[in-house]
Amino acid sequence: MKQATLLFLIKDNQILLAMKKRGFGQGRWNGAGGKPKEGETIIETAIRETQEEIGVTPKNISQVATLDFYFQNKPEWNQQVLVFTSNDWEGETSESEEMKPQWFEIDKIPFESMWPDDPFWLPLILKNKKIKAEFTFGDKDIILNQKVEEIQNF
Repeated sequence: MKQATLLFLIKDNQILLAMKKRGFGQGRWNGAGGKPKEGETIIETAIRETQEEIGVTPKNISQVATLDFYFQNKPEWNQQVLVFTSNDWEGETSESEEMKPQWFEIDKIPFESMWPDDPFWLPLILKNKKIKAEFTFGDKDIILNQKVEEIQNF
């Protein structure tokens, strides 16, 4: 299964989300992330995508989740997403052609404008849990099956 990354910046009871302005996930809040380039490690991908999409260089990133996504009617979209967090970075967040970043209080995350799987796992990683999850989507992003479990290590 192809891999992708997501990275969330976290500070002072806030999380940085970015509005996707084009492409896959357009119109939804999410973390920065994307697919690896040839020869790039998944951690290098997470750092590069964060630099390109929101203008900062994350440091001391930690993997917090592995999410397997299956799309019943679009198997070409199937992917494993490795999720990272960081509370240390260089630079100031800025808007790019692809993403518009914004800080949100942890208790005011706009789940209604995010992927429908996010409420199942994002609150857990914000409580310092490590997660392994699987989601199967049907038409119109309806979740057909989901399994979320806490794990000890990756």
